[in-house]
Amino acid sequence: MTVDEFNHFCQSLPATTYVQQWGASHVWKVGGKVFAIGSSSASKVAAYTFKTTDNNFHFLGEIDGYRPAPYFGSRGMKWIQQFDNAPSKDEDLRYYLSQSYRLVCLGLTIAMRRQLGLEQPPTKEGSSNIPEP
Repeated sequence: MTVDEFNHFCQSLPATTYVQQWGASHVWKVGGKVFAIGSSSASKVAAYTFKTTDNNFHFLGEIDGYRPAPYFGSRGMKWIQQFDNAPSKDEDLRYYLSQSYRLVCLGLTIAMRRQLGLEQPPTKEGSSNIPEP
């Protein structure tokens, strides 16, 4: 996935905002909270960082092309960086970016989710009903 494709995908998710910070990093947020970071090195190799579940953090940390995200991972946060940009990994990256977005949305207050148009009325079971991206 190219950085442009990454930005296009993140922009397609509801209520996201974009800022370029930390040098030339492409930072995507929902409700003011980061869910994805895209960057490229001097060699033009892109890397994508995203929040993940505990299970996926441990699983992906053992797979070639992924590593605990610099800074985030060293502070105990469950963030992974994908640095293998083979086209065969694009679908997986879209999945993990969507899940990162969902995890961050779930961490927002109900009031913030409602303000952003992300919170639907609770289901009969009483659970939150954040729409899938």
